[in-house]
Amino acid sequence: MPRSPINESIKPIALALAILAGAVLHGGRAHAEDIRTTVVAGGCFWCVESDFEGVNGVIEVVSGFAGGSVANPSYRDVVSGGTGHLEVAQITYDADVLPYAGLLRLFLRSIDPLDADGQFCDRGHSYTTAIFVDDARERDIARGAIMEAEGSLGQSIVTPILDAAPFYAAEDYHQDYYRSDALVLTRFGPRRKSVAYELYRAACGRDQRVLDVWGSEAAFAAAHLN
Repeated sequence: MPRSPINESIKPIALALAILAGAVLHGGRAHAEDIRTTVVAGGCFWCVESDFEGVNGVIEVVSGFAGGSVANPSYRDVVSGGTGHLEVAQITYDADVLPYAGLLRLFLRSIDPLDADGQFCDRGHSYTTAIFVDDARERDIARGAIMEAEGSLGQSIVTPILDAAPFYAAEDYHQDYYRSDALVLTRFGPRRKSVAYELYRAACGRDQRVLDVWGSEAAFAAAHLN
């Protein structure tokens, strides 16, 4: 269901307010470098958006595509193959509250970083994982996060670190899918998107697999399995 122009205008306002709040907390001077944006691929972008929009320090998450060669792809284009794009989430966050290293630690523990062919029930290149980095500093932090994760698992991680690429937002239909009350037709019959999302997530086995891989370090999984 497309979001209304009113709702679309709220997020830029929220971002501006977050920057203003940072200025107040830091003695009246805004530190724009503390509000940052990063892109990660973790399989189904609905799930990554759902997970990270509840994290303290995250301002906004947008579902979309990156890493391919086709400009402004549609969802159908990407899942059909041939574009080179991955399903990704663009995360805007306050680095004073949530440092980049902490964000990546959560991200790696919310996916199966041992699977090079997709994520959970979603198979194929467009559903594979990745961390997109903007510069050498971010690349070093990402390498450190992967090394830490490999130490925890005792196994090699296949999630690649990629250079930043153009980000293309997915259609409005896909944004905030996990909390939408709009009705969609599913194999279970008509359901609100929020209900359809939870049914999909459970059927796909995402959280059980994350728990199997990460155990007590798993991020977000327990909330969906209880």
